[in-house]
Amino acid sequence: MASITLGRYMPYHSLMHRLDPRIKLFAMISLMVSIFLRFGSVWTDLTLYAVIFLLISFIMRMTKIKFSQLYRQLKPLWLMLVFLLVINLLLPNTQEMSGYLDLWGIKIYYAALLQTFYIVFRLVLMIALTLVITASTRPLDLTYAIEWYLSPLKVLRFPSHEVAMTMSIALRFIPTLLEETYRIMKAQASRGVDFIHGKFKEKLRAMVSLIVPLFISAFQRSEELANAMEARGYDPSAKRTRYRELTWHRRDTFALLFMMVYLSLFVALYVSGFTLPL
Repeated sequence: MASITLGRYMPYHSLMHRLDPRIKLFAMISLMVSIFLRFGSVWTDLTLYAVIFLLISFIMRMTKIKFSQLYRQLKPLWLMLVFLLVINLLLPNTQEMSGYLDLWGIKIYYAALLQTFYIVFRLVLMIALTLVITASTRPLDLTYAIEWYLSPLKVLRFPSHEVAMTMSIALRFIPTLLEETYRIMKAQASRGVDFIHGKFKEKLRAMVSLIVPLFISAFQRSEELANAMEARGYDPSAKRTRYRELTWHRRDTFALLFMMVYLSLFVALYVSGFTLPL
């Protein structure tokens, strides 16, 4: 868990780090929209997914994020991915599926395998995008960007600053809680707790010995953070000034135009029902 980098800012001087956090949020939303679009044929989906994958890989390279780092973020999710595969194979929607492989009396539909691939591919790309934006953006800058997007809702008395601050703190505490989990596991293992071997009941007791201290530590950290913010005079309803203002540069304009063209192209292909010939 010490190698988990999701939610942790990585101070580099890359192009992604220098971009305005507002355009990075817009780019992430645009890419997520394109990830969830489905087109007219499987061949078209796979081709456009390959384009998205290459673009996200290029962004990861600019952010100086290695694929080994992404793989480490996915390691805790392998069990869930296997569970999704089993559910899709054993409980398919047979009314919409044709063509299957008979394996020892079990019908494995090709469409079920394809559906599992879609789910896994989208999950991997979304984690990659989250890794990119958290690694290249300071938590405070991310708070400013979220608050800027939510600022029109202030007319409706929506607490945009409070929501932005809550989301930023939640992202900031992901690596902290992971490190705390790793520390508690080591401490409990030194006391004889075995998290790997033993019967299910013993593993359940071991997990309780991990979860209870982790919750107590999380509540203590949240209380310390609240006390520190109060001691510094933090008032979410007061008019706030900023030490560091967001500035828009020419590179941000180019990035915005590129993402607008990218999103418009994908939406136009989706609306028109575009399909590639086999």
